[in-house]
Amino acid sequence: MSAAPRFANLDFTPPPVLESIQKRSLIIGAAVLVLCGIGWGMNADRFFRSYLVGYMLWLGISLGCFAFLLVQHLSGGGWGLVIRRVLEAASSTRVFLFMAVLFLPVVMGMGRLYEWTHADRVAQDHLLAHKAAYLNTGFFLARAAFYFAVWLLWSRLLAVWSERQDKSDDVLVRARLQFISGPGLLLYGLTVTFAAVDWVMSLDPHWFSTIYGMLFMAGQGISAMCFVIAMGVLLTKYRPMSEIMRPDHFHDLGKLMLACVMLWAYFAFSQFLIIWSGNLAEEIPWYIRRLDAGWQFVALALILFHFALPFLLLLSRDLKRHGRRLVRVAILLLAVRLVDLFWMVAPNFPEAQHGVQFHWLDVAAPVGIGGIWMFAFVWQLRGRPLVPLYDPRLKDVLESEHAAH
Repeated sequence: MSAAPRFANLDFTPPPVLESIQKRSLIIGAAVLVLCGIGWGMNADRFFRSYLVGYMLWLGISLGCFAFLLVQHLSGGGWGLVIRRVLEAASSTRVFLFMAVLFLPVVMGMGRLYEWTHADRVAQDHLLAHKAAYLNTGFFLARAAFYFAVWLLWSRLLAVWSERQDKSDDVLVRARLQFISGPGLLLYGLTVTFAAVDWVMSLDPHWFSTIYGMLFMAGQGISAMCFVIAMGVLLTKYRPMSEIMRPDHFHDLGKLMLACVMLWAYFAFSQFLIIWSGNLAEEIPWYIRRLDAGWQFVALALILFHFALPFLLLLSRDLKRHGRRLVRVAILLLAVRLVDLFWMVAPNFPEAQHGVQFHWLDVAAPVGIGGIWMFAFVWQLRGRPLVPLYDPRLKDVLESEHAAH
């Protein structure tokens, strides 16, 4: 028996408030990006660095949601059904297309961001010359095009079969979603790893870390789960999600967020421990720059607010079952994710030797990119019912909800 007929009395249309959010997001995003354009003219170096940080934050939310969507198709579970539309919208073809366009300023700023784009410096540095076969402008752009092609293709494949599931309860549709999700996870891991190396790690082409990609994947998981929880709390203010999402669902999401926080801490500490104990000349300077001239306080803040405090708070079962309390932890973590990306990017440049220097673009760029991202996200979310109506597992989720009442 399909879920849609049994619960036909429920209206799964997205609430009208999303239209207002979509319009406001576009206005704010466009206005702030215009302001960032002025900042570009005033200080191009600072603009490109701030823009890269903001871009990686919002792209990380999309990619994290993409990974969770693939996992949900493979594993199932009520937690994934009630947030599937949010995951699909955040990692939709439309959003990835917008992010591909928003990547253009990074391309235009390559000469100011990446040392290896300058032929004279490559010629004078034997290590850069050795890496030139990989770190060169043409291959960099080709790889970026490949990453976006993979994300666009797989998001489209998932969308096509998900749309078919909205029209039919054919079990073969669910089987096909599972079939394409396995290779999708593999491609996700490969593309995210290489994108992190290309776009962030190569800011310091003399340094390398074999765990860097996994560190980014854990961070993307945190960012995605924070965003999903925030959207879940917002949507539960309105029908139909107010009748569907239960404390059990938020509890599951809180546990996933805790797992991602622990995973990020494990990868971050492992990278630090291996490099610090190795004390190699080509590796240790990356951490020395981030533990001096005031950057050590940023590192301490990351330890406290990216791991210690969220870890302790998320141990509470009551907090995880209370959406409005959980969303406060999510907002904190999302803000600290921005600080973590800033800590990764900013110290790679000479000015960082004089201490931590914040700039208004460090806030404006993420806000501007986020406004355009939210516009594309809500545009996608408004286009379909808020739950997958013919997924055979939805019946159990809705029945358990009605039984609870």
